[in-house]
Amino acid sequence: MYHYTTALREYLAGMLRTHRARLANARERGDAGASAVELAIITAVILGIAVALLAVIKIFVNTESGQIHG
Repeated sequence: MYHYTTALREYLAGMLRTHRARLANARERGDAGASAVELAIITAVILGIAVALLAVIKIFVNTESGQIHG
């Protein structure tokens, strides 16, 4: 499990670095408006995925806890 979380963290950090670099390039070109909107949409999608993942983990933990204590 630790390897998975480390790999996921590295992937998300790389994706964030890429978006920061694109935003910096867009600012230099004077084209930052579209990139800011895109970044907001991507952030909202990532937040939605994180909330869904949290719900799945909570359900899994509660199910397993019930079987252990059951």
